Amino acid sequence: MGERYRAVVERIARAAERVGRDPASVKLIGVTKGVDAARVREAVDAGLGDLGENRVQEAVLKIEAVGPGPLWHLIGHLQRNKARLAVGRFQVIHSLDSLRIAEAVDRAAGEAVRRVPVLIEVNVAGEATKYGLTPGAAADLVGRVLACRFLVPIGLMTVAPLAGDPETVRPVFRELRALRDRLRAGVAGDAFCELSMGMSGDFEVAIEEGATMVRIGRALFGDR
Repeated sequence: MGERYRAVVERIARAAERVGRDPASVKLIGVTKGVDAARVREAVDAGLGDLGENRVQEAVLKIEAVGPGPLWHLIGHLQRNKARLAVGRFQVIHSLDSLRIAEAVDRAAGEAVRRVPVLIEVNVAGEATKYGLTPGAAADLVGRVLACRFLVPIGLMTVAPLAGDPETVRPVFRELRALRDRLRAGVAGDAFCELSMGMSGDFEVAIEEGATMVRIGRALFGDR
């Protein structure tokens, strides 16, 4: 596990340095979907400090089993009836894609008396099988989330199409960065700085295009 972790960290550093970025500006999130708690704990012991889960229910027992230390990110689609569970288990939510979900999370966060950092999920490529807003709808939702008392919008997230050549999805990452920049200069403000984009097959290209968070599963944990 340690060797895999160090190899991914090195790849992140090389990608950042190619475009003159500080490698420390990129947060590595280990995606633990389908990975048992013992292997996750090995990764944490190797130095991994941020973990991502796709499903709230799968995360509940795993978070308890892994124990204290890492920060947990919800990176999969969130249903309204899971908002309270999500607020209670995750430090960051990456996948807000509707006002109804935002309002549910805001209510749950109010009950917990905590402010929750959130990212807005954008379906840049317009894939019918993926969640996320259209780029044109993002500004309205960001404005509405800013009005929520307990939500802190910190940036955008996207899932790029699967591609054999990561260069083919570079425009997706570039468009998300441009959208983030427009929102930051307009409705969202300077704190709206995060870009959660890039996975095992394309994270180096995503970093070159400005990713501040990369979500890595297979490259860290192998095939499920």
